[in-house]
Amino acid sequence: MRKYRVLILMDSDFVPPDSLAGCSTEEILKWKTEYDVVSTLRDMGHHVHPLGVSDDLGAIRQAIVEGKPHIAFNLLEEFHGVALFDQHVASYLELMQQPYTGCNPRGLMLAHDKVLCKQILSFHRIPTPRFTVFTRNKVIRPPRRLKYPLLVKSVIEEASLGITRDSIVHSDKQLFERVLRVHEDLDTDALVEEFVEGREFYVGVLGNHRLQTFPVWELLFKNLPDHIPNIATARVKWDTNYQKELGVMTQAATDLPDSTIKKIVKLCKRIYRVLYLNGYARIDLRINTAGQIYVLEANPNPDLSYGEDFAESASTIGISYDKLLMRIINMGLRYQPSWRG
Repeated sequence: MRKYRVLILMDSDFVPPDSLAGCSTEEILKWKTEYDVVSTLRDMGHHVHPLGVSDDLGAIRQAIVEGKPHIAFNLLEEFHGVALFDQHVASYLELMQQPYTGCNPRGLMLAHDKVLCKQILSFHRIPTPRFTVFTRNKVIRPPRRLKYPLLVKSVIEEASLGITRDSIVHSDKQLFERVLRVHEDLDTDALVEEFVEGREFYVGVLGNHRLQTFPVWELLFKNLPDHIPNIATARVKWDTNYQKELGVMTQAATDLPDSTIKKIVKLCKRIYRVLYLNGYARIDLRINTAGQIYVLEANPNPDLSYGEDFAESASTIGISYDKLLMRIINMGLRYQPSWRG
């Protein structure tokens, strides 16, 4: 196997130590993806250069000019503290004619702007919950065409930031309070959509042109009290003690009919293509009690931690973690932006 010079771009707050010795579970969780990618590629013999980035493109330019990496492994989820700005980093890599992993700038922009993404899905008649947007500094009026319960979230934030069990509202008063909370706490507009009561699923997709889907993965709560909704709040995703309390786990869906799985796979590939995604992504869906499938969102460059949903679902079909990282690198090297034409 060829050994590559790999520049790994990551948030400056998430640059991992060389060893896990002495680190708590809470500390490791912050930079687990970065540690897993760096340590695995090093163990494979690649020449790895982790680079912490916050608000200076000059650091990226210097690393490219001096290190001449074969590939930039893009783990950035924001730039200058803004989630949507990760697309501009990918654009900069293309301006530098630097091959990189993951999604292209257009795909990042279309998928991360949740409102634009849902508009595109609706245009293509892809089922997604009905929605509206409450912009900041405007009067909050309850939407008459939407039915409660409703889910309130940020239009741009990722990783369930700002989503709690109170994000599901059942009245005009709760809606007003929650929308205002998103405006004030997250300083973003609020996306409000009809809440789909049912089961939640994730599907990993890998590829540039020829696409491969991983097994349909389900979010499960073994100890969920009746008054708590089965949604992936920020606490469910990141609080290990809370996960144990609710019995949170994910695994391959075991009881879906083959016809439903085929429909989901076809739908996920279609979403991947209409949003111009490439590299790798995770599609989030819910299925209601009547068996209807709804697409919640598409997540380009999802969490790559060892043992998490994306990597774990890949492992069940024979793609080990090191092989997964190499496939992502090879797709980045094969990706054909316009400057390579």
